[in-house]
Amino acid sequence: MRFSIRWKLLATYLLVLLVMGGTLFVYLDRTLEQQLTENLRNSLYQEAELTVLFSDPASLSPALVREIAARTASRLSIIAADGTVLADSQVADVDLAAVENHLSRPEIAAALQNGRGSTVRHSATIGIDMLYAAVRLDPKTAKKGVLRLALPLQAVKEAQTSLRQSLILAFLLSGLLAGGLSLLLIQLFSNTLHNLSEGAKRFGSGDFRRKLSITGNDEISDLARVMNTMAESLNLQMANLEAQRNRLDTILRGMGEGLLVADRSGIVLLINPAFCSLFRVTADAVGQPLINLSRHPTLHETFRRVLTGRSEESGEFVLDGNTTLLTHWVPLLDNNELIGVVAVFHDISELKRLETIRRDFVANVSHELRTPVTVIRGYAETLGSGLISKDPATAERFANVIKNHAERLTSLISDLLTLSQLEVQGFTLTLAPCDLNERLQHCCELVKPKAEEKEISITISPLPPGKILADAQRLEQILFNLLDNAVKYTPNGGAVTINVSNEGELMRIAIDDTGPGVPEAAQQRIFERFYRADAGRSREEGGTGLGLAIAKHLVGLHGGSIGVTNRRKGGSSFFFTLHRAPSGS
Repeated sequence: MRFSIRWKLLATYLLVLLVMGGTLFVYLDRTLEQQLTENLRNSLYQEAELTVLFSDPASLSPALVREIAARTASRLSIIAADGTVLADSQVADVDLAAVENHLSRPEIAAALQNGRGSTVRHSATIGIDMLYAAVRLDPKTAKKGVLRLALPLQAVKEAQTSLRQSLILAFLLSGLLAGGLSLLLIQLFSNTLHNLSEGAKRFGSGDFRRKLSITGNDEISDLARVMNTMAESLNLQMANLEAQRNRLDTILRGMGEGLLVADRSGIVLLINPAFCSLFRVTADAVGQPLINLSRHPTLHETFRRVLTGRSEESGEFVLDGNTTLLTHWVPLLDNNELIGVVAVFHDISELKRLETIRRDFVANVSHELRTPVTVIRGYAETLGSGLISKDPATAERFANVIKNHAERLTSLISDLLTLSQLEVQGFTLTLAPCDLNERLQHCCELVKPKAEEKEISITISPLPPGKILADAQRLEQILFNLLDNAVKYTPNGGAVTINVSNEGELMRIAIDDTGPGVPEAAQQRIFERFYRADAGRSREEGGTGLGLAIAKHLVGLHGGSIGVTNRRKGGSSFFFTLHRAPSGS
């Protein structure tokens, strides 16, 4: 059972009051009994001495003795010096001879020796407790005997009982009054303690806005002041910690690198959103074993090496087959005691991809440049050896070959410059409503000679109403590259069809051919620079391998998308979408 401090204090006060009251009651009761007895003794001494003073001892007959006893409301006895009872107010004259000798009685012996004596004892004669007081009949000598007065102590006992009752009643009333006052004081004190307790609970829960009220200058008030000061200090520290935590959270959320903190047993203590994204886990992973997040062997081997060697580790590993991570592991020490590990994960997949693209680009450009340059050099050397004068017809054919390869170099360099220009950060297009039919007709005229050589028909299906929102020059570049690619791969006697349709706010332009189509495995890479589904045939056709890459960049700058599919009846369909111009423009 739990008792509040209010009842504990009340119980303490009542116990102290009970002990003090009981001690005082016992002391007063004993003191009162002694005082009453002493007063009664002195009164008996005075009455006895007055009786001796105003009476002749020789004339104290039994009748006079009884008269004096009646007047003093006491028992009067005359005892001779040898202890013989000469007269007794409560004993008949004929029975005096039978009364025992009183010489051994303490009050008689004391009176004979010292002039007076007193004692309290049970009277065998009348059967009650009596107070005896004896004085000499002659103060100067004991020879004449002793006069003794006696009173029953019943009156003393009754007075003592009455006073006891009064004391008990007084103590009860005082106890009730003191208990009530104590309860009131305790209530006030407990209210103060309750306010302190509530304030401490508020402080403990982090609410430092409401301070404790201070109404006095005692120890409780000092405690309240200390608690208010402590609350202000804690509030400041909590604010600083909150600010630091917010800064840390912001840093962790803003980090592009994944962060992991784990203890020595491999339990995850902290992860950031980037880590969750890399390993496809949620924030609930905190508190779980590291093995639950990933079972990659390199991850756990590196973790164990860092714990064992207490040194930093760096390395790379591939996650999920297509994500390459650069990791840096650092042991977490506290006073030189290893308590865990901190790991940072950098996703370098894009860097690896760009490195591969750069390497392939350099290799492709080198190859694309080396072939025409080698041809030009070889034919030029042949022409320089006197072929022009020896065989003019062959020399003219060689000159045409050099011209064709020079034009191919010019196209390659032009496309490379275009790509470089498009990839410059901040490059923008000037978008305006354009007549798509006009641009299509112009591009068809440009590829018409090549199409006629291969007897390929180019058809423009009916266009939906409205204009397209585009950069006119760049739109023609997209259309020309796709049409030129379609004519290039369509066999002799084939057909190229241009279909245009509206798709909500977009306009979809599809260029369908009757060529061999694009293998499904190549459709994801067909728009990469220098990529060719059929490398040998592409070079035979004289392409640079950059036309589709340029088209993809331009469509992206327009805010559209581009793709390719194979047609059921054969051939491929290259399509792209651009935004339609607002109506009425």
